Amino acid sequence: MGAASVQLLFVCRCYFNKRLARYGLEYYLCFKSLASHFHRWSCSPSRRCGGGVEAMDKSSSSGKAALEDPRGLMEGAAVLRGAEAADVDTQRKSSSSRSSRKSFRLDYRLEEEVTKSCRDKHGRWTNPWPTWKFPSYSTLLRFLLLDKNNSNVPTSKEVLDAELPVLEPYFLHSADPTEPSPGLRVTWLGHASVLVEIDGVNVLTDPIFSQRASPLQFMGPKRYRGPPCTVEQLPRIDAVVISHSHYDHLDVGSVTSLNARFGGELRWFVPLGLMDWLVKMGCENVMELDWWEENCIPGHDDVTFVCTPSQHWSKRSALDDNKTLWGSWSVLGPDHRFFFAGDTGYCPTFQEIGRRFGPFDLAAIPIGAYLPRDVMKGQHVDPEEAVQIHQDLQAKQSVAIHWGTFALAYEHYMEPPARLRDAVEQKGLNAESFFTLHHGESCLIDAQTGDVFH
Repeated sequence: MGAASVQLLFVCRCYFNKRLARYGLEYYLCFKSLASHFHRWSCSPSRRCGGGVEAMDKSSSSGKAALEDPRGLMEGAAVLRGAEAADVDTQRKSSSSRSSRKSFRLDYRLEEEVTKSCRDKHGRWTNPWPTWKFPSYSTLLRFLLLDKNNSNVPTSKEVLDAELPVLEPYFLHSADPTEPSPGLRVTWLGHASVLVEIDGVNVLTDPIFSQRASPLQFMGPKRYRGPPCTVEQLPRIDAVVISHSHYDHLDVGSVTSLNARFGGELRWFVPLGLMDWLVKMGCENVMELDWWEENCIPGHDDVTFVCTPSQHWSKRSALDDNKTLWGSWSVLGPDHRFFFAGDTGYCPTFQEIGRRFGPFDLAAIPIGAYLPRDVMKGQHVDPEEAVQIHQDLQAKQSVAIHWGTFALAYEHYMEPPARLRDAVEQKGLNAESFFTLHHGESCLIDAQTGDVFH
């Protein structure tokens, strides 16, 4: 069956079936991409990252010289490519950004035991693990025509308010929301957006405050739980980390609003390939990093941001599939460590991250959008796999993200936290070691005792 036939089946099903229409733009793009580019992604890991394929970070005789370089750069100053390019091309960086950039002598990419990013023969980023698998044509057709959507999101606001309340965040009532928290504080803002206050730095992850995860706000996946605050109501934000380019993780409206409010004082951390998009949106202070590269916020040299691997894919238009990298983020402070998984399937890299940077005081790990499993497994973990990531990372505490906001898959909308509780119990873990929050709810984590205070 040709690509046009697959797309026609999808369009017909969307037209005649409201439940599939709700499925969302992200996965429509996924299926369209499958029809036109499946031959690229179905190649084995050895073909993707082996001979004749461009591995991005090869150990070489230049490695030692790179470590001796006082600026800690390798192969064309990759670590600071985002800031330096913006300085040359736009001259729009603030003086504090120019004078306080941190450079690092240690480059984890030179070490053999870490999984390095790589491209296929077409120059597109790939997942270098055997756990990555895209669904077959038969699986895709069965999903489009036969699989049942069990999300069953209520239309009643009263029912939703009872089961998934949206609370006003603490900083809307705080006398001084800029006062640093005494420990590590996390506030869930819905989906994969969390505000983390860590060692004097306020970090926002994959912000989405829009009503739809879509390039157009009159169509595409719509939130069934609204954001607990607006961008204007946020406290000071020092850094935003972006995991990848999908619309539910990189939202135009949110990026524009954050940039309008904070401008050059806000530093953006993005994987390779996304800096140009942020600059086009008007963002001035953008750091574009490869897996295992690191940098910091001007004025906060003791808090390190490391772009770490994840298993996913990227796409925002019909022709840009996997042209930008995806990743997770490890934020390493003098007193606390935080990990943000973004959006990912399960793969061995979390053990690498745990060995390299663990134990983490807090990890934000996705638990939703996982059914049907044969369609979602490669790109989205289920709650059981989320608990395994929690253990791989050596996380003391984890907070559940990527659920309860958009109906992006076919599991019941309240199933993820129920399965998470069961998985935590089956592993013999403390019930509070991997917890959920209401929208807008915060908890304060005492790194010394491991206690969680809601």
